Amino acid sequence: MTSRTCISLVLAIALSAGARAAEPVRVSPATDAASAGLVEIRTLSPSIEMDIRYAGTDNFTGARVPGYQAPSCYLLAPVAKALAQVEEDLRADGFGLRVYDCYRPVRSVQAFMAWVNDPHEHSRQAVQYPGLDKPQLVADGYIAERSGHSRGATVDLGLLDCRSGRCTPLDMGTDFDFFGPRAHTRTHGLSAAQQANRQQLVRAMARRGFVNYPQEWWHYTLQPEPDPGTAYDVPVL
Repeated sequence: MTSRTCISLVLAIALSAGARAAEPVRVSPATDAASAGLVEIRTLSPSIEMDIRYAGTDNFTGARVPGYQAPSCYLLAPVAKALAQVEEDLRADGFGLRVYDCYRPVRSVQAFMAWVNDPHEHSRQAVQYPGLDKPQLVADGYIAERSGHSRGATVDLGLLDCRSGRCTPLDMGTDFDFFGPRAHTRTHGLSAAQQANRQQLVRAMARRGFVNYPQEWWHYTLQPEPDPGTAYDVPVL
């Protein structure tokens, strides 16, 4: 492997694992999911559990996020295929996935930044970012002007225990989109069971090529990304 190839690989991993991109990406002119090459995960994995938070009000903004018109999970085709394989692997062992977010339109990321810059909206602070001011959410790498989700290769999810025949969420130590050190994949103060659940998810996702963003136990990106230079702004329908 040449030094140029090594540098490119390291950069790709850093960007997709959650380090915010320094270089601008091209926004695709696609106007719908099909023309963008985005696939709804339930076409490949019909039983996967969905809890798309930004399509409703149960999220850190306290409102439905612009760009989310339905609780759907779109991903680029290779990513959707890999995620369906993770779900199949887990189901074989009595577990499963609960999906919180997948592809995220550029307009939704812009809405996050508008929320950050709104000094009056703090309705969810006590629940999802206690002890942090909004500017810290950007400075600490939880919210950014550009998101890997918009490239269709990143997914947010948790783990389910389905061994009893009814799937229930495993205790991951925090809820999805809890902003703070406790959400870091490896952190102090968690129980042994919570740490084990996070590592079980890491292993299951890594088996199919997904890399975790260490500041968020729920955040994974397929490596290598199918198209790391292109973001999308089609609505989630």
